Amino acid sequence: MDLWVIFLTGLTVGGVSCMAVQGGLLASTIAAREEEDIRAGVRHKHNIWPTLAFLITKFVAYLILGLILGGFGSVLSLSDGARITMQIVAAAYMILVAFNLLNVHPIFRYAIIQPPRFLSKLVRNQSKSKDLFAPAFLGALTIFIPCGTTLAMEALAISSGSPILGAGIMGAFVLGTAPLFLGLGFLTTVLGDAFRTRFLKIAGVGVLYLGITSLNGALVAAGSPVTWQTIADNSPIQIDLSGGQSGSDQGGISTNIINGIQTADITAVSGGYEPRYIKVKNNMPVRLNLTASGRVGCSSAFTIPSLGVRKRLQAGVTETVDFTPSNPGKIVYTCSMGMYSGVIEVI
Repeated sequence: MDLWVIFLTGLTVGGVSCMAVQGGLLASTIAAREEEDIRAGVRHKHNIWPTLAFLITKFVAYLILGLILGGFGSVLSLSDGARITMQIVAAAYMILVAFNLLNVHPIFRYAIIQPPRFLSKLVRNQSKSKDLFAPAFLGALTIFIPCGTTLAMEALAISSGSPILGAGIMGAFVLGTAPLFLGLGFLTTVLGDAFRTRFLKIAGVGVLYLGITSLNGALVAAGSPVTWQTIADNSPIQIDLSGGQSGSDQGGISTNIINGIQTADITAVSGGYEPRYIKVKNNMPVRLNLTASGRVGCSSAFTIPSLGVRKRLQAGVTETVDFTPSNPGKIVYTCSMGMYSGVIEVI
């Protein structure tokens, strides 16, 4: 197994697909630190240590995870419910931090993660301990909120059957994602020094957007009836959240009937799924043929929450999903993090 290929996967699609949630956590903790420094009258000159603390603990955590997955297999894989719960917790944390940055209410200052007092006493430089604790803690927690590409690497670590190889797979992947996170941390710190107060407002809005987006993705992945898309669909003012593609433009408004089975092809691409809208008849068997086009991110983890379907898509391999709809309505298919989705309309 070529670990260089895994490293390049992290360097390309891996970092981008993980940036929405994990990058938001990093940006939120750095922005929160900047806000505390302003109040204390402290200035830091492009301090990269918080970003390094985040990446180092993340790397160590994924090495340990790779050891476990490689040694004990799929029994220890994170369930859908646990993963979605952790994503909701991460989204809630980002939203609380954003409210603190925007000075919505003083109570939101308590959302900032601080090291325990007993731990601070063990560290000579208490100020530095506080600077590094939150990003280090959040870096380790990222194992509980994996993106689609990370889930694919975890599956690869499980299939390796070797603790050493499993650790190598996860370590190579995380190292590949590191440059993008380093860039995010550096830019966040530089902008903080250059604009300080203005930056906090910008960062607050940005972190709030990432938090709401992550929360919406978790709700989509959980099959919740309340998401941005469902609100837009039921709004008296029609809001297009499909990226400019209406149902008639998506090329998937009907299926082919083969031997009495409604058949449709869905391809996972880097930006989601094609098509994103499929129309089927009620009480008639449906078969979905699922494939992946090249290297994809979150869309490789295909799920249909309402049907309990979960498929791992790979290039050159076709997965099938068979079901028979029993009620008219809409069935949502999505990636594991809810970043990309599509609709099967039953008529």
